[in-house]
Amino acid sequence: MQTDTHMHPEPTAHTLQALPTAAVADAALRLGVDARLAPVALKPLVPCAPLAGRARPVTHLGSVDVLLETIDDAAPGDIMVIDNGGRLDEACIGDLMVFEAERAGLAAMVVWGLHRDTAQLREIGLPVFSLGACPFGPRRVPPAGRRMNSAFLDGVAVTEGDHVFVDDDGVLVVASDGVDEVIALARDIQRVETAQAERMRAGSSLREQLDFSAYRRRQAADPELTLRRYLQERGGAIEV
Repeated sequence: MQTDTHMHPEPTAHTLQALPTAAVADAALRLGVDARLAPVALKPLVPCAPLAGRARPVTHLGSVDVLLETIDDAAPGDIMVIDNGGRLDEACIGDLMVFEAERAGLAAMVVWGLHRDTAQLREIGLPVFSLGACPFGPRRVPPAGRRMNSAFLDGVAVTEGDHVFVDDDGVLVVASDGVDEVIALARDIQRVETAQAERMRAGSSLREQLDFSAYRRRQAADPELTLRRYLQERGGAIEV
């Protein structure tokens, strides 16, 4: 019996967190943790529920070998981030590469560039964020060499020391050494907002829940009072 000597590490708990990027952004802001926003031009090919995973970045130089190498080194739940320089004259991934990533257990792909084989990609179902579609693949002669395990999304750096959060609102990159705190607070924020929404469905308006009339009375007497400070003093929370 042969033993597979190329063993992937187990995915971290972070790959299983279904936290909206809005909650992650709010948590990072409160904690003072750097959450890098990828360009908003990156759009999901199909609607994307919240996902998070360790970043597996690569700079694409025109050949699929570095992409296959990245998939080979990735663990299930990782998110592949491909830097193709934002090129709009070629697609750097298509159905076979996306299918390979999906079969390897990657959670999503983020491409600073274009994709092709759109219909097949939708059928495969792996979340793909890109700048759009193009029928041409690379037509340049790629240089030889090992993969560069870093990526830039229009100046936003992504390394293997990062976690990536994606959903329909966009792509956030958070350094892994601060991600535990961000996830914990984002989970709390999401719980509060979910409870607020449930109370609204039951008939209690957001203004009632926040005692907004009391805030307006206090704010009339103290024009420097902000809603954020008022809610902090009351132990409440709202993010918009």
